[in-house]
Amino acid sequence: MDESRPLSFREDVRSLLFRLLLSVVSEREPSLAAVLVGTEPLDTLDKKQRICALQATGIWFQLVTIANELLAMRARRELEQVGGADEIVGSFSNVMGEIASAGYPAEEVQAALDQLWVGPTMTAHPTEAKRVTVLEIHRRIYRKLTELEQHRWAPREREQHVNDLASEIELLWMSGELRLERPSVEREIAWGLHFFREVIFEATPRIYETAQEALARHYPEYDLKVPSFLHFASWIGGDRDGNPNVTAKTTAYALDACRQAIIGWYIQQVRRLVTLLSVSANVVDIPEDFGKALERLLRSTGAASAVMARNPGEPLRQFAAGMLERLRAMRSESMAEPYVRADTFNADLSELENVLVRLGGSLTARRLIRPLRQQVESFGFRTVSLDIRQNSTVVNRVLAELFGQIAGGDSPQPETGPWSARLRSELQSGRRPVFDRATLSDEARELLDLFDVIREASADPGAGAIGAFILSMTRSCDDLLAVYLLAQYSGLATAADGSGTINLRVVPLFETIADLRAAPDILDQLLGLSIVRRSVREFANRQEVMLGYSDSNKDGGFLASNWELSKAQRRITALGVKRKVKISFFHGRGGSVSRGGAPTGRAIAAQPAGTIDGVMRVTEQGEVVSSKFANRGTGLYQLEILAASVFAHSVKSRNESQLKDNPEFNEALEALTGMSQATYSGLIRESGFIDYFNQASPVEELSLLKIGSRPARRFGARDIADLRAIPWVFAWSQNRHLITNWYGIGSALNSFVGVRGEAGLDLLRQMFERSRFFRLVVDEVDKGLYQTDMEIGRLYASLVQDSEVGERIYRKIAAEYELTRKMIAEVNGGLALSERFPSFKRHFDQTRPQMDAIHRLQVQLLREVRAQDGKSASPKRAVNALLLSINCISAGLGWTG
Repeated sequence: MDESRPLSFREDVRSLLFRLLLSVVSEREPSLAAVLVGTEPLDTLDKKQRICALQATGIWFQLVTIANELLAMRARRELEQVGGADEIVGSFSNVMGEIASAGYPAEEVQAALDQLWVGPTMTAHPTEAKRVTVLEIHRRIYRKLTELEQHRWAPREREQHVNDLASEIELLWMSGELRLERPSVEREIAWGLHFFREVIFEATPRIYETAQEALARHYPEYDLKVPSFLHFASWIGGDRDGNPNVTAKTTAYALDACRQAIIGWYIQQVRRLVTLLSVSANVVDIPEDFGKALERLLRSTGAASAVMARNPGEPLRQFAAGMLERLRAMRSESMAEPYVRADTFNADLSELENVLVRLGGSLTARRLIRPLRQQVESFGFRTVSLDIRQNSTVVNRVLAELFGQIAGGDSPQPETGPWSARLRSELQSGRRPVFDRATLSDEARELLDLFDVIREASADPGAGAIGAFILSMTRSCDDLLAVYLLAQYSGLATAADGSGTINLRVVPLFETIADLRAAPDILDQLLGLSIVRRSVREFANRQEVMLGYSDSNKDGGFLASNWELSKAQRRITALGVKRKVKISFFHGRGGSVSRGGAPTGRAIAAQPAGTIDGVMRVTEQGEVVSSKFANRGTGLYQLEILAASVFAHSVKSRNESQLKDNPEFNEALEALTGMSQATYSGLIRESGFIDYFNQASPVEELSLLKIGSRPARRFGARDIADLRAIPWVFAWSQNRHLITNWYGIGSALNSFVGVRGEAGLDLLRQMFERSRFFRLVVDEVDKGLYQTDMEIGRLYASLVQDSEVGERIYRKIAAEYELTRKMIAEVNGGLALSERFPSFKRHFDQTRPQMDAIHRLQVQLLREVRAQDGKSASPKRAVNALLLSINCISAGLGWTG
């Protein structure tokens, strides 16, 4: 065999990684080789071997994920090589080809592009179990594998690459997975920025280039232009809902860190221009107007002579050097006049681009300057727009305290008539009281300090450093007005008499089923107020609305959550038409299906017709960030699928039959939702359910896993209502019940058919074929059922102290599982679970045997850790083994919550 041939020809990537891991493990723990090859179950090992065995298995799961990413990239490349870029389903080329084939005119395509605005939003929910150190090793392994695959190496060179791979796996073993301490918010900020520096900064202009190439391919006779439509946001350092670790100082730190990250990137890129732009005035004629622009720029550096002396006769290099000095001055590294606004920097880049084009260097301009200009248009001097999030309970409590100080201790209570009247009269007056902060509570002082930070960062509205103020648990118009009033009190009003606007985007977050149903009325009241309407007009006459997938699922189950989200979007969009305000939606999706984590392209394609209209924000939460943006190939693909799907929906959705409003289908979905929610609620209300949840899952032990700065509960209560949706989903995935993916749907389908007979079943099958929404629900339930294992679940049920409670609730869940399997098969044509998703099935089957053993071991470890009963500290080795088992199961499933 030719040893120099690329990896894709001479050895399967998984086999190579497994062989190298086996070698690393065998050198250190020879007895664990049998665990890796599958001849000895992990749960039968001696207690001393557990941690190493779990560590080895966890590393293997990580390597499988890396291999799968590489193989997916390889498959896409091979498709493109054979059939062209149009063969990559969901890509810009594929989407643009479908649009062109359907006869959409170029003018309509350009109009859709002009309004395209896609906002991936990074969050640091407590779901990312991997440390940055580990992520960096993963990235190096991926890059080394791509090098092995893409190049022809001599045997000696190839052996060195393989040894480098083994070295990285060795480092992975020695680094360990568990954090020794919970990450600070500052570390989470650094974690988020890591993906921008490594992937996103560079990937963003390549997405625009890909879209432009697709236009040229399918609309070659038209000069269509792709704007810079990606605009990133972040919650990391701004989300304080239930997280006491996020303070005003933390938010100020996050704003500065994000600003420094992009300035550092620009310095690096402009320094590269200084190196590369060796255009000589002795070879080409430099336009006179460029010479004048160069003089102006060099004057602003305060070192014109020095810059010209370093690069004599090379005006473009001199120009880039002058820009570099101004950028360095933004970090106090130069005496030049610093750039104040990003558009000034972009204007200088335009001078460079234009002169290159005029000198015949169009390709050079396109390769070196245009990507940097596009980065400036997307990232400004901020990297991200930092959203601020707080809970309505906190906002109202603080405002009540401020009212009390104004009135000498007398304050109306929230959710009363006097409270509503006070809010409106204060906003109408425009006044800004001076508060004695020394006498306020820590909570009130902290919130006022936060608004000070917001005001200072919003001084230049064009900078976009502050995104939106997201109000969690929005339950009334008054809740939103409380934020507007706090902003007014803090100096964010443009007029002292109440006749101006509030310089803050206030975005409601509707999370529960009841809140989703109330949302249109709440917004109707809000948009009926003149100060709100004036303020919204200042933000392009667009009201953003955030939709919570997590809490609505916890509240009503999977089907009820998704149907209520769909209905809310249609009703709110109609309200926007009535109020003559553009509505855009911010989708709070997570990693798991139950938290909205369906495949991006399909999830967007299933949104109600006309509800996206070119603008969409979506959260990228926790482990989703690292799974999508850990390497450039995957990052490019994920960003392209997201943006192309938003574009496709905006152009086509109103004309697609699978999205058309069908009264018969809607009536059926209403009935199904009601029955599903009733079944789900019946389980939640079952006597002993809370004990079952706490004892038949590692939910309490999750707090020991130091994977996020935020507590698992908002206000510290011990009931399910206060538990965050993320650990709720996390716990049900750890015990393989996965009820958040499917519970209640089997009973709903069965009851529907029981009442309507064969006609009802025929209708459900029609819905599966003709309704994109219903098909997505059925398909995701199908996949959730495949990952569910009630035999494993029975082991966890045995942990419940009251055996009657454990057996009763387990039987209830198991019965619903079997019924749901049966009914999904009835609807989708009798297919076996996940038969329609061979790639998903294959990936999960790769790790299922090891997963089963880890679950059995986790149950043993839960018994051991809990046996201490608080009388003494749980044995450290047992606790660490338990935490490693949690990490392993998360890695095997591909998500935490």
